[in-house]
Amino acid sequence: MDEGITKDGLIQSLTELAMDLHWSWNHATDKIWRYLDPELWSLTHNPLVVLQTVSKDRIASVLEDPVLQDIITELATSRRESSIAPAWYQRSFPNTSLTGVAFFSMEYMLSEALPIYSGGLGNVAGDLLKTASDLGVPVTGIGLLYQQGYTRQVINKDGSQQYVSPYNDPGQLPITPVRYRNGEWIRIELKLTGYSLWLRTWKVQVGRTTLLLLDTNDPANFPVHRSITGELYGGGADMRLVQEMILGLGGCRLLKALDMHPEVYHLNEGHSAFAIVERAYQFMLDNDVSFETALQVTRSGNIFTTHTAVGAGFEQFPPKLIEQYLGFYITERLKLTVKEFMAFGRKDPADEKESFNTGYLAIKGSGFVNGVSALHGAVSRQLFSPLFPRWPLNEVPVKHVTNGVHMPTWDSPEADSLWTEACGKDRWLGNQENLEQAVRNIQPDHLWSLRLAGKNSFISYLRNRYRWQLATLGSSNQECEACNRLFEAEYLTIGFARRFAGYKRLDLLLLYPERLIRILKNKEQPVQLVIAGKAHPADKEGQRIIRDWIRFISEHRLQDQIVFLSDYDMLLTEQLVQGIDLWINTPRRPWEACGTSGMKVLVNGGINLSELDGWWDEAYSPEVGWTFGDRKVYESPMLNDHIEAERLFNLLEHEIIPEFYNRNAEGLPVAWVNRMRESMARLTPRFSANRCLREYTADYYLPAASAYLSRAAEGGKKGKEMVQYLKELDEKWNKIGFGSLNVEIKNEQVGFSVPLYLGKLNPDEFRVELYAEQKDDKAVERHVMQYEGKQPGNDEVSLFHVIIKTDRPAPDYTPRIIPLIENVNVPLEFNRILWQR
Repeated sequence: MDEGITKDGLIQSLTELAMDLHWSWNHATDKIWRYLDPELWSLTHNPLVVLQTVSKDRIASVLEDPVLQDIITELATSRRESSIAPAWYQRSFPNTSLTGVAFFSMEYMLSEALPIYSGGLGNVAGDLLKTASDLGVPVTGIGLLYQQGYTRQVINKDGSQQYVSPYNDPGQLPITPVRYRNGEWIRIELKLTGYSLWLRTWKVQVGRTTLLLLDTNDPANFPVHRSITGELYGGGADMRLVQEMILGLGGCRLLKALDMHPEVYHLNEGHSAFAIVERAYQFMLDNDVSFETALQVTRSGNIFTTHTAVGAGFEQFPPKLIEQYLGFYITERLKLTVKEFMAFGRKDPADEKESFNTGYLAIKGSGFVNGVSALHGAVSRQLFSPLFPRWPLNEVPVKHVTNGVHMPTWDSPEADSLWTEACGKDRWLGNQENLEQAVRNIQPDHLWSLRLAGKNSFISYLRNRYRWQLATLGSSNQECEACNRLFEAEYLTIGFARRFAGYKRLDLLLLYPERLIRILKNKEQPVQLVIAGKAHPADKEGQRIIRDWIRFISEHRLQDQIVFLSDYDMLLTEQLVQGIDLWINTPRRPWEACGTSGMKVLVNGGINLSELDGWWDEAYSPEVGWTFGDRKVYESPMLNDHIEAERLFNLLEHEIIPEFYNRNAEGLPVAWVNRMRESMARLTPRFSANRCLREYTADYYLPAASAYLSRAAEGGKKGKEMVQYLKELDEKWNKIGFGSLNVEIKNEQVGFSVPLYLGKLNPDEFRVELYAEQKDDKAVERHVMQYEGKQPGNDEVSLFHVIIKTDRPAPDYTPRIIPLIENVNVPLEFNRILWQR
């Protein structure tokens, strides 16, 4: 052993490497854990478990190996240096006022070593944290540590689901307690009616990014309360409410305990909405202002990302439940009445029977709101339109940032090598302008070799996993051994895997069973199908679809052509997206907010066949994949399903399968490979988390930080002024009105003039517009009407006029007056508008 390298130092370095989830996407350390215990590593992919399980003798022998000594030392040194080295964010914004973003989410998909996720929401959150590490964006994650985490799945031979919830032993998770400098474990207190709830705190290192977690499994809590953070989305409404209070209220208090003051709070779905309230409360205390002023200041630094595509998807709590758990906090801390607080979560504040909607709280307490795809932005504007009465749908203040996935997490080793050779090792660490052309320069045979390598690796994994799956169900040795002959790399491999829910229509292929059987049993152009996914324990329709698939496979003896892999998790996802040729997605438009599963196949050369929903609605073109959707609205869901299933089969039979098997003299499917190349070149950079986070940073984080700091200065002086001004403006707004519209047509020009009683409204507080909504092939039109002077004989009435050139009829146009308020987001923060009737 080198004199400069001590055994204790190497062990410390090994521990640091094991505890940093950077290994979940940078696989340089894999060789170490594989060397220590190859079998345990292949089963768990958890370095900490390997390190804790192997013997001291085994570790000692590894540490005596000079080659491994050098590897460990080099990796540990590289980790420490990269954690402080300037990255994209530091280089791009050297003088920014943004020093921190607190990202709140109920779940995070980072690794199987930390099972605190369920599905897409956690996928987005985990990939964002990893990307923040890559780009150096100062994000800190806030979440919950679940004792059991998500539900594991066992599928019986009849297709029924069994649910298992293994215990997450904190000692075997890559987490450490969060402590004060004096070593005391930080515990957060939430005072509820009659008792206190104590929250333990934990830290997860994700490269240069930190994830902070809270849980209730504290010995000081009543036994019944220790299990509040037992299960992700578990229990009834009362447990979910307390979980969301822990995330929002507890998360903010943990930041304060750590003396962290991020300018921006990013709420990943409405579950996080209570962070808005606690942030305002802390500002209220620190600056001795009212809650109303504190909220006006802090909301400018809050960003709300909604992933919900249907109104029922938002959490809604009965008024009595809010009063039971938050009553003391509302009246004694916030100095509000329960009715005043409930108004933040209601469409109609006066309706005392209306439930408390956390999505409404989130939008009423944020300065920026976005959906997660272009289509979902439009859907979200529809969902939130009741909060902005009389505003046109296209002006409801919800924008969009289309999700992306963290490509280094989901690419295969072969894909990583190919991309590195073509685009360089830093391709996901900054701007991506040159990636598209670089991928187009890759030789066709190299692209096809990538597909075969990924598929061979996946098939090996599938055989082993399916053998284990059958063995746990008591299958015979003969059935288990048959798994060794499953699937061939030369065959077209189709996959779809996601949560089994009715709107995802995972049974669309079963609408025409004879055609599916014919495709699968075609010996000339063989097709093999892989399915995976779970149904929520309360989702009977999703469970029924799983049973239908298992029954279909059994009744038609399709075990050699279809494999249903149980217990869909992150490790299985990685293998699937690396080995699949064609990824199918079948949601009922527009219910898929974004959908990220199909994005993961892009970097590996997989091609998408999908409904025009979520991200695919903006990604699709004939050169990169296929769609069976047409964006039409049909009379009934059943009719829609049958029409689209017919299109789906026609594509498979007449285009997709023939294209895959149409080979040139060298055995290459030229058209297929060209489509692969275009998909990889055009879509992979565009739908990467790299692009997504850079967009959030430039368009949301930086403006939000600037707005918050401006309002927070001098103890919230601007916030106080805004509250008073908006109250006065609201009163003025009630006293304005339009007269009759006058129209004069001269040749191709039309003049519009309208009298307006402005009361005490000042000229710089409003704008008068002539508005025409979108109609047929005519786009929305807005024309500013100019002040013409006072109406003759009446100084209280002002005249506004505009002349336009149009071929639309005059009745298409309506004058309106909208507020103009400096540094206030209209209509998000002031939703008044007046139309001429």
